[in-house]
Amino acid sequence: MGALRRIKTKRRTRDYDQVVADIDSPRHLAQYKASKDVEDLPGLGRHYCVECAKWFESEYNLKAHTKGKNHKKRVRILKEEPHSQRLAEAAVGLGVDNGKPPGEEKMEMED
Repeated sequence: MGALRRIKTKRRTRDYDQVVADIDSPRHLAQYKASKDVEDLPGLGRHYCVECAKWFESEYNLKAHTKGKNHKKRVRILKEEPHSQRLAEAAVGLGVDNGKPPGEEKMEMED
């Protein structure tokens, strides 16, 4: 079971919320890049796709990747608002007024 799990997580990329944080804050991206050893990265870490969080051997490979279907799909997904705790609570009805105008609840309680 251990070998199977290692294979499944071997090519795992950064999650969408992490990539959004990288795009929003250059400091966050620099901190992530600093955590990697340059000698272990393809192309010595020079060619990096921020949206997909992948390194490439050459500039040619990076340009070919940006024209590809997987990159375009990921960019489209990143344009949407990332999931947050606030959205999760709204989905189950917490913190939502359920369409009642403000002040209507107070009137019902007074009656």
